[in-house]
Amino acid sequence: MPKIVSANLNGIRSAAKKGFFEWLQKEAPDFVCVQELKAQAADMTDEFLAPAGYVGHFHYAQKKGYSGVGVYSRRQPDSVRIGFGNTEFDDEGRYVECDYGDLTVISLYAPSGSSSEERQEAKFRFMEAFLPHLMDLEKSGREVVICGDWNIAHKEIDLKNWKSNQKNSGFLPEERAWMTRIFDQLGLVDVYRRLHPETTGDAYTWWSNRGQAWANNVGWRIDYHVSTPGIAAKAVSAAIYKEQRFSDHAPLTVVYGD
Repeated sequence: MPKIVSANLNGIRSAAKKGFFEWLQKEAPDFVCVQELKAQAADMTDEFLAPAGYVGHFHYAQKKGYSGVGVYSRRQPDSVRIGFGNTEFDDEGRYVECDYGDLTVISLYAPSGSSSEERQEAKFRFMEAFLPHLMDLEKSGREVVICGDWNIAHKEIDLKNWKSNQKNSGFLPEERAWMTRIFDQLGLVDVYRRLHPETTGDAYTWWSNRGQAWANNVGWRIDYHVSTPGIAAKAVSAAIYKEQRFSDHAPLTVVYGD
């Protein structure tokens, strides 16, 4: 029964100091998808590259201290794809795809548009470029799990203050419609929601560092497992780990049956 973790680290060095790798050994997942490494190859220690019992594959951003994703697994993948074939976003270190038999595990860090109008426009460009790639994955005939920070809360139950965020990046109508298209037209599955269709406050995976967002659980659900229907149907549990804080996100773990 594969156990797959998705975790936005908001800096792998920072998360390591907060005990992420000790937690990883205790949790013992089969696959771990990490986002926002905020590190280059030269910054990666032996533990970061290959924690005990794991091998890692990474996509670093060209810009220092920015973005970056990785996939850890207990065995070497049969093949690895770094980037999804779009120069603008591949330069930002946003995508690693690893194949294991008939299973593909992907770590994704979708752009945030919250810092400026320019970045929101970039986010829209990403959405336009990534959708055909998602279609290709869905048509591949493989079982696919895309883990990561999608930087979009899909529905009103996916964030605490949905009314006041309707004009803010991460909850814009265009972004939400794009997610709906992924699920309703492409047929990919939001695995957490399949298992927990009504959950609100316990479903959040990110809290702003401003104000008392964490203390008051003013959160957003922006980290997902998005899977092809076959493996999504085998998901038996999904849990968000909040007992320790490794970053401003919480790890999302899904266990899939054989």
